Amino acid sequence: MNIRQGYELWKSRTVQYPLITQLAAEFIGTAMLMVFGNGAVANVELANTKGHRAGWLNIAMGYGFGVMFPVLMFGSISGTHINPAMTIAQAVNGMFSWSLVLPYIIAQLLGAAVGQLIVFVTYYPHYRDTDDANAIFASFCTTDASNSRMNYFLNEFFGTLMLVLGALCCLTLPWGAKDPAAASIVVGFIVWGLVASMGGPTGPGLNPARDLMPRILHQLLPISHKGSSRWNEAWIPVVAPILGAIVGVFIFKMLFAA
Repeated sequence: MNIRQGYELWKSRTVQYPLITQLAAEFIGTAMLMVFGNGAVANVELANTKGHRAGWLNIAMGYGFGVMFPVLMFGSISGTHINPAMTIAQAVNGMFSWSLVLPYIIAQLLGAAVGQLIVFVTYYPHYRDTDDANAIFASFCTTDASNSRMNYFLNEFFGTLMLVLGALCCLTLPWGAKDPAAASIVVGFIVWGLVASMGGPTGPGLNPARDLMPRILHQLLPISHKGSSRWNEAWIPVVAPILGAIVGVFIFKMLFAA
């Protein structure tokens, strides 16, 4: 099997499933990402949890598993984008139908909202006990640790570029196409590594749905001491991941899928 054959095999895996099944996979997969990822942040940051101050590696592991498990579960159903940036980037580069972009994104946004609500409900007593607005905010969405919008943008751009490029290479090159389970596990480790290595400045988000929907819920939910939802910078973790993903998919397509 050559590179092109591996790529075509990967593309063909979702065609036998009806759209509603694909959208259900995107919805549940994105919700799982939020539960594992933002749930790990809540466990570390909120007061009186059993994982309080467990450290950054605990958070990185949560996000890694939050991507790994949905890809293992749903990769052959929807492609497991679970990220509007991945969906838009593939469509821009001719690897995904534009007719599916809006339904996929809606499913991802709704999944992110439901996943964050699950985190809120399960950690509700700890939200009540926490008076640190930054800790509460961190369990919902991202911001730049140095309060630099430029750094915020660059971190989200390059992090998403590497995530998308790495995921597509793992899942579509011949070894990954032959063994999608192994490729899915490696994708989880890519996320784990990115959060551990590049997560310091912003979180990171690397996914518009992962940041936007929790930010809306942060604004709406009745949480004491929650502080500002920081809407003046909310465009960055939406725009930067989309642009980074477009570049990442372009590099993959030009160099490895031709």
